[in-house]
Amino acid sequence: MLLLRPSLAPIVAAAWLVACSGSPSSQSFTAAGNAVPGSPAVRLNGTSTPITHVVIVVQENRSFDNLFARFPGADGATKGRMSGGRLVKLRMENLAEPCDLGHSRQGYMRDYDGGKMNGFDEETKGKCGPGDAGRLPYQYVNPQQIAPYWFIAQQYVLSDQMFATQGSGSFTAHQDLIRGGTTIDEAKTLSIIDSPSSLPWGCDASAGTKTSLVFWKGKALAYEGNKGPFPCSNAFPPSAGYPTLRDLLDAKSISWKYYTPALTKYGSGGYWNAFDVIAPVRFGPEWGTKVVWPETKIFGDISGGTLPSVSWVIPREGNSDHPATGGNDKGPSWVASIINAIGTTSYWNTTAIIVVWDDWGGFYDHVKPAGFDHWGGLGFRVPMLVISPYGREAVPSKPGYISHTQYEFGSILKFVEDNWSLGRLGTTDKRATSISDCFDFTQSPRTFIQIPSSDSREYFLKQPEDDRPVDTE
Repeated sequence: MLLLRPSLAPIVAAAWLVACSGSPSSQSFTAAGNAVPGSPAVRLNGTSTPITHVVIVVQENRSFDNLFARFPGADGATKGRMSGGRLVKLRMENLAEPCDLGHSRQGYMRDYDGGKMNGFDEETKGKCGPGDAGRLPYQYVNPQQIAPYWFIAQQYVLSDQMFATQGSGSFTAHQDLIRGGTTIDEAKTLSIIDSPSSLPWGCDASAGTKTSLVFWKGKALAYEGNKGPFPCSNAFPPSAGYPTLRDLLDAKSISWKYYTPALTKYGSGGYWNAFDVIAPVRFGPEWGTKVVWPETKIFGDISGGTLPSVSWVIPREGNSDHPATGGNDKGPSWVASIINAIGTTSYWNTTAIIVVWDDWGGFYDHVKPAGFDHWGGLGFRVPMLVISPYGREAVPSKPGYISHTQYEFGSILKFVEDNWSLGRLGTTDKRATSISDCFDFTQSPRTFIQIPSSDSREYFLKQPEDDRPVDTE
């Protein structure tokens, strides 16, 4: 069992006692984004806010209830309903969960169970073995083991209504975080979903690799496994196109980078490198210059003053919060090291750091998604943390705001698009509510507060490479 350093224990204890709450706002499934409050249309730096750098840190496979079920003021749960109708108490467990629960499209539909949210106990995938999963999804992580996340939520912004764009696993989610959807036809009725049939997940996959599909059949969203095209955008229908946020950024000469583990057949870089799907990037000059590895290169760019305007940061397996990673539980420290690296430089006053988990990982969550559409979602809730000197406060001069606004991954893209006046990709970024209400740009920038952590960036810079298989979903 992971033991918390004594210096971190008071942080968690305080979080249990101090409720941080914001003003709830109800948003419909197709709500439009809010205007950025208190900011001019365009600033001298080309943005509509004081934010000139957005860093999107992606973590893996955790539902909101799994990490923040007991966070004061948040929409959490203490019990969950099983398939037989019985309510069970959520049990406190370690972050280093040895079982990788199912989290494919089929697993999502099983968990969702027609909106009853009671099928989580039927998960049988992973190291659990058939029939052993049972109660495992009905758990929450010991808050002391994720103390950096709770400290961030206390000081900055926690979203308790962020939904994955689609009900599926990591392959789909990582595409959604650069594109807002995975439709591959011009009519936007056919979407790739779930994991490709072999590794790596992209243009470097073995010949004959197939994707799976969701599409409307009558009045229902149908699923077809391993019948879709090769997982490389040059294999998708030519008329459809497959633009990502990269296209909008390049068109306006806005700098970007995608920090990722090295691409190998196994290991994090073979699973979670979303731009390996994008043929113009994979086979163009941006591969190795804007898609860069290892992911720890972000530390050099921060200290060297070359942090791009928009960044994605993908973890290696042991720093990802992903279950079944051999007892690794370095995810909270990894995230804290990135935030601390930025917070102690001149970048702090102009940066928004967004930490989001890619899918629910099979863990229980009690909030029913808003509904289905041709994109295959919404998926289940995942946590989102927003760290910025302009992060909205619960009340003036009191940190720790909980946003109850409904978001999806397109909400993050929409904020970036609006901040640099990029236009729209035309995916879920059109309907999504921007995360702009996580900020208050009328306030003076807050002084950075160091995130307490058991490991510094020096630890992560010295980590050995890890090329073990990670995620089959």
